[in-house]
Amino acid sequence: MANIEAHPAKAGDTVLIHYVGLLPDGTPFDSSRGREPLKFQLGSGRIIPGLDRQVSGMAVGDSQRITVPAHEAYGPHDPQKVQRVARDVIPANINLAPGTQLQAQSGNGAPMVVTVTEVKDDSVTIDANHPLAGQDLIFEVELVEIVQAA
Repeated sequence: MANIEAHPAKAGDTVLIHYVGLLPDGTPFDSSRGREPLKFQLGSGRIIPGLDRQVSGMAVGDSQRITVPAHEAYGPHDPQKVQRVARDVIPANINLAPGTQLQAQSGNGAPMVVTVTEVKDDSVTIDANHPLAGQDLIFEVELVEIVQAA
């Protein structure tokens, strides 16, 4: 029987990776180190497209540093997703400060996370963009295992 792990990962394969996510200035924003590797199926849309594309073709044991442009990560920052709301629409018991994340409802009633960017006496500015939208991202990736080949 052929050793599946000797073949490069391809769309449809279920893989395990360890990764460290970095901002362009070197600040880490996420890491799988110290916990289980990230498991996903290549091409399934479960992870950002630029990372998915770069893991495809890696072999078990390969490590690489990948730069993912914003448009292949969380997309551009959309100014239309930034809104100022009256302070009194947010419950008074919620301590608001820039960086606070709140759960809100979109226009169609779906839950979404927004980030507070500014607090004034009578208003709060919230941003519904992903916190990493508009940013190029760097990943240090190691393909740990191909657990199921397509």
